Amino acid sequence: MSPLQSTAVAAPFSEPVVRLIIAGALGLFLGLEREWSEKSAGVRTFSLISLSGATATLLQERTGAGAELLAVGGLLVVMLGGLLAVRGLREDEEDAALSLTTTVSMFVAYGVGALTAAGLVIEGVTVAVLSSVLLVLKRELHSFAGGLARTEIRSVAEFAVLAFIVYPLLPVGNVTLFGAAFPPRVAWLMVVTVAGIGIANYALVRSYGGRGIAITGFFGGLASSTAVVGSMLDHVRQRSSVVDYAVAAVLLADAAMAARNLGIVLFFTLTSEAPTLVAAAVPLGALVVASVVAAALSADWDTTLDIELESPFSMRNALVFGGVFLLILAGSAFAQARFGTAGLYVSAVLSGLVSSAGATTSAVLLYIGGGIEAGPAVVAVLLASGSSIAVKAGLTLSGPRPFARKVALWSGVLLVVTTVATVAVVLTEGGLA
Repeated sequence: MSPLQSTAVAAPFSEPVVRLIIAGALGLFLGLEREWSEKSAGVRTFSLISLSGATATLLQERTGAGAELLAVGGLLVVMLGGLLAVRGLREDEEDAALSLTTTVSMFVAYGVGALTAAGLVIEGVTVAVLSSVLLVLKRELHSFAGGLARTEIRSVAEFAVLAFIVYPLLPVGNVTLFGAAFPPRVAWLMVVTVAGIGIANYALVRSYGGRGIAITGFFGGLASSTAVVGSMLDHVRQRSSVVDYAVAAVLLADAAMAARNLGIVLFFTLTSEAPTLVAAAVPLGALVVASVVAAALSADWDTTLDIELESPFSMRNALVFGGVFLLILAGSAFAQARFGTAGLYVSAVLSGLVSSAGATTSAVLLYIGGGIEAGPAVVAVLLASGSSIAVKAGLTLSGPRPFARKVALWSGVLLVVTTVATVAVVLTEGGLA
């Protein structure tokens, strides 16, 4: 996105009136669940609380005299919530717990208003949406947490160590190794992602069996299709009966990866003055369709499958996968440093080993900026997508042979389909002009 477009997007949020409207709307959104649950504080109260936080923040921003008002307002919200909790405690213990949730929600609404008025609109929306989801999924979360075993609690604790203790301790930026610079946090982030996807997949499998693996494959692929392979490797090592479903999950991750890359291409080119890269739609669209069809053929979704996984994820397997990924990352960085900027296509292939989304975004931004033509940009996107498919097939070689063989076979089919679709576009008049 060009600086001019970024300014155009940010300009509406710079208006105080717009921020106040958004703050009130987010407060109303937060109060919907409380209103529906017939709590003492509903949509009007929550909306007014968010507006209070926004008003105090704007006063501080414009006059410098709103800091005390902001603190007093937050204190009053806590006191009001405390009174609700005390009243609930006097009436019924269960009502007290619910009133405590309402109290915390009111303080969150106040913070959302302050964030929005301070210009942190995306952050305010994120907090409001996550808070609303937590309120709506109350029964599901209580049921899930209450049924956790000791092994599952330990896995959650291990994930917390990976994500919130080890990751911040790693050096920021690049580390030079063998003359090539690569970011160690990226490699560790892959370990964290594999663990996170594994936990999400474990919860889905407990609820939906084999179909839960399909959900993990697609939605996990939107975040990191490579990390899905790490999670599936962990599962097939625990249960050989899930091999076909794990293969389908990897294929659905490929579909999500291609759909995400296509979305990046269309979004950036449609919102710019450069011609839209419609030529990428046919091969990437064909890759999405072929991946979904292959996933449907590789596993029998109508069969009831009893899957009992031993744990959400294995720390050892996640670390092994992260080590392999680190080697790929270091090798890619070394090769890119060796080739320099001369090889756009080589760079796209190497970048696709790590992040096809990043390689796709880079190629599209180069095209929008006039650095490359439409044809090379499309080819670079397709090479990055193909590289992502290939690296997932390569990573499965560390797992059980039936799993690796089936993933390699279907990956080859997907690459052939994508190549044929690309050739068809090239042969079409002006296809990559």
